[in-house]
Amino acid sequence: MNWYGLYTLFSKEVWRFLKVATQTILAPVITVLLYLLIFVSVLEGHVEVYQGISYSTFLVPGLIMMSIIQNAFANSSSSFFQSKMTGSLVFLLLPPLSSLEFYLAYTGASVLRGLLVGIGVWIAALFFVSLPIYNFWILLSFSILGSALLGSLGLIASIYAERWDHVSAFQNFLILPLTFLSGVFYKLESLPEFWEAASYYNPFFYMIDGFRYGFLGVSEINISLSLLIVSGFLVIVSAICLWILHIGYKIRY
Repeated sequence: MNWYGLYTLFSKEVWRFLKVATQTILAPVITVLLYLLIFVSVLEGHVEVYQGISYSTFLVPGLIMMSIIQNAFANSSSSFFQSKMTGSLVFLLLPPLSSLEFYLAYTGASVLRGLLVGIGVWIAALFFVSLPIYNFWILLSFSILGSALLGSLGLIASIYAERWDHVSAFQNFLILPLTFLSGVFYKLESLPEFWEAASYYNPFFYMIDGFRYGFLGVSEINISLSLLIVSGFLVIVSAICLWILHIGYKIRY
C-alpha cells in the first residue's frame, strides 16, 4: 500500500471541495433547511408517524441522511469526471497508485464531505427541533456506509460518463428518485400496497431507516437486517468499482 500517495490524493480531494465550501457544504445545508421549513410548516401537527414523535423530529434524520448520500455521490462523480474532461487525469495515472488506493482516496473524500454536510444540517436543524441521539454508533455506521456506497456509485458514473449530461442523468434519474422514494418524508405503510412492496427493494430505504433509528430508537425494519443489506450493497458496488478501475475502462485507453 502506497500510504503517502493515498494520503496525498485524499488530501487533494478534500482541499478541492473545501476551497469552495460555500458551494459544497453551505449550499446543501441551506437547501435541506428549506425542505424542513416547507414540510414542517405544512404538516406539523397534522401528521404523526410514530406515537409521541412529532413530524419534524421524524423528518430531520431522513433529511440529514439524504444530504449525506447526495453530496457523497456529487463529490466523487464531479471530481473524477472533471479530471477526465480537463485531461488532468493523466497526472493521477503517472504516480504508482493502485486501483485500491484510487478507490480509497476518492471514496474517503466523499465520506468526509457527506459527514460534514450531515453535521451542518444537524446543527442547523437544532434551532428548529429538539433531536435526541439514541445510538451514536448506529448513526456513524449508517452515515459512513451510505456515503461510501454513494461515493463508489459516483466513481462508476463518472467513469462511464462521456459528457456532463451523463453525470446529471445518473443523478436525476437514479439517485434522486431512489432517495425521494426511500421514506425520507413518510412511513412506508402509508403508501399503496404496490409502492410499499417496491420500496423494500430500494437500498436507500435501509440507509434512511437505519439512520433514523440512531436518532429515535424506532425503525420499520430490524436494524441488524438494514445494516447487513447496506453493507452487502457497499461490498458489491465497491467490487464493481475496483474492477472497472483495475481494467482501466475509459481511463487508460
